[in-house]
Amino acid sequence: MANQVRVTSLDALETFRAHLIIFLAKAVGAVDEVGDEVRRTRSWVHNDQRHFWETQIKKRRRTLDQAQGEYMNARLSKLQDNIAAQKQAVQKAKRALAEAEEKLLLVKTWIRNFDSCTDPLMKKMSSLRQFLDFDMPKAVAFLVQAQKTLEAYTQIPSPESTAASPPSSSEDASAASPVPESP
Repeated sequence: MANQVRVTSLDALETFRAHLIIFLAKAVGAVDEVGDEVRRTRSWVHNDQRHFWETQIKKRRRTLDQAQGEYMNARLSKLQDNIAAQKQAVQKAKRALAEAEEKLLLVKTWIRNFDSCTDPLMKKMSSLRQFLDFDMPKAVAFLVQAQKTLEAYTQIPSPESTAASPPSSSEDASAASPVPESP
């Protein structure tokens, strides 16, 4: 018959609902973790890295100034073996300063571009979070209602079982004693 439903396992529906609830809890945690990680990274780039490389530039400039001073002293004192070592120290300090300045420029570029790179993705995460917070609980509630409806449905006897069942004893008595006809 086209009007019949064949319910095979209400336990499968309950298991699915339980797994869906577990998934929701994990998904909400993962979305929150991503948001926290983006905020930590933004803070790291904007504050920590910028401050670190600015401090490195200051230290490396002092090192370069010191190396240049020692190089000038070595040239004035005419110590040939010391001049070559001091010149290498100046070159090394210049390379270190250039590296720090390059790193600071890269950090400043990231500071300018960070929000434009992350904002579109964070908006998608926000819509996912809204879906998980508002739509998925409705889906869980629907599954609960569907389960209740199916449980109630399984309690209704099928039409074949009522037709095949023997008539009750009161039906037997009325069928066995015919009503006399009036003359």
